This record gives sequence, C-alpha cells and structure tokens, in this order.
Amino acid sequence: MITIENKPIKLQIWDTAGQESFRSITRSYYRGAAGALLVYDITRRETFNHLASWLEDARQHANANMTVMLIGNKCDLSHRRAVSYEEGEQFAKEHGLVFMEASAKTAQNVEEAFIKTAGTIYKKIQDGIFDVSNEVRF
Repeated sequence: MITIENKPIKLQIWDTAGQESFRSITRSYYRGAAGALLVYDITRRETFNHLASWLEDARQHANANMTVMLIGNKCDLSHRRAVSYEEGEQFAKEHGLVFMEASAKTAQNVEEAFIKTAGTIYKKIQDGIFDVSNEVRF
C-alpha cells in the first residue's frame, strides 16, 4: 500500500524472476496490468541483452498504455558494472520507458521506483486512459 495525492493505492506485484521457464506464466500477468518494472542486473550484461525480448512480450500481451519502468539493479556494485548508466538510460529513451538505477540490497531507489510507477499509472487513471471500473493491476 502506498499513498499518492493523499489516496491509498494498493499494488499487486508479481516477481517472475526473468527466467525463460516462467515466460508463458508471465504473459498472463501482463493482461490487465497497468504497469511493469523491467529489471536487469548492472553487473550481468546478459540480463540487459534480454530486455528487448521481455519488453516486446509485455507490449504484445498488455494494454498499449501500460507504464513500463526500466530499473538497473545492484547499483551498490557499480565497481563490477557491466552495463553503463548511459546504456540503460538510452535503452529507456529509445523505448519510451521511465528509467532509474536501484539496489535491492541497500534499498536505494526501491520505494521510489514503485512510487514513480504508481504515480504515472494514477495520472493515467485520472486522465481516463485506464478505466477504473475494471480492476487495474500493477
């Protein structure tokens, strides 16, 4: 539960771990979703290299107006960085995504990622882009 504009917002969150074996299950989560967080590990280039495939999957199976946040995780390990901040930022810009780096270990930007994504979704609801009479998932 988070608060946006003094209103409590309940988020439903599914962690699919980005594993290929979960891809068919993941597709069912996209239906009706208002938002998605695509997370890659800044210390493992292969996770960044798979982003285009996961993004295509999300866009193919979700609402066209879904908010997608790209997160470079493990920014606390920047000394082991395999993907530059600029590369993540560029990928996000090219694909119309919101971007930030975070650290699940230190909690840096974790709450901010959810708040920023939920805030964008909330604005889309207020603007009538999402119909709240149907359940909106994030």
